Parts: sequence; C-alpha cells; structure tokens
Amino acid sequence: MLTGQCLCGDIKLEYDGPLGPIALCHCSQCRRAHGSAFSASAPIQKIRTRFTAGEDLIREYESRPGKFRAFCPRCGSQLYSRVDAIQGILRLRVGMINEPLGKGPASHVYVGSKSDWFTITDDISQYDKTERTNDPN
Repeated sequence: MLTGQCLCGDIKLEYDGPLGPIALCHCSQCRRAHGSAFSASAPIQKIRTRFTAGEDLIREYESRPGKFRAFCPRCGSQLYSRVDAIQGILRLRVGMINEPLGKGPASHVYVGSKSDWFTITDDISQYDKTERTNDPN
C-alpha cells in the first residue's frame, strides 16, 4: 500500500496496486507545470486508487485536448495527469508518495524538447518522445 498527499495535506490518497515505471518527462508542458527541468510520474490503476481526504478539492486543467492535469487548488501541488484515450490509468506524480519506492526512474521521455539549461548525466534510456509512440504521456 502506498500513500500520498499534496503539500498542504488537504488531499490524500491510498494506492494498493503496482507502481508502473517512473518516467522523467522533459516536455515543455511538464516543465511549465512543475517549474522544473522535468516531471517524475508513474502510471497507476485508477480503480486501485482511493482518495482518503480532499477528493472534492481536486481541480483538473485540460492542458491539451483530452489530457487533464490534476492539482490541489490550495497549495498548487501537481497530483496526476490522465488522458481520455487511456481509460483507467492515472500518471501519478511520484513526489507526492510518502513511502520509499524502492526503485528509480526507468526513462527520460520527450528529451527532444528538453530545456537547454539541464544536462542529463545518467545512463537511463532516453526517448525523443515516449518509449511507446502511441502513449500520449
């Protein structure tokens, strides 16, 4: 069981499923949304996710047609993203998880549009877009 929360603690969740591979996304939307060189997220199954506090507070922003980014309106924490075309899967922002994950990132995605002020220095797989061409991350 994994638990997580936003910065202010008003939104809390529990997840009782497997955490998918962690991707570090360097696309311009993730950089703008997170104010950083990349975002860190992993796919989870929506059906195995339960909000224990603040579910009614969650706000979603449609960042492009069919893609929604969820956040806490009080503290601004990014929570997850979801894509209409991939029902039942959320891309959880792993920074909100309370427990140690026991694994690191599996890939850098959208490095074709990464910032010029950050240099990738590890040996993790890199993809110009995503590891699967049909995954709209």
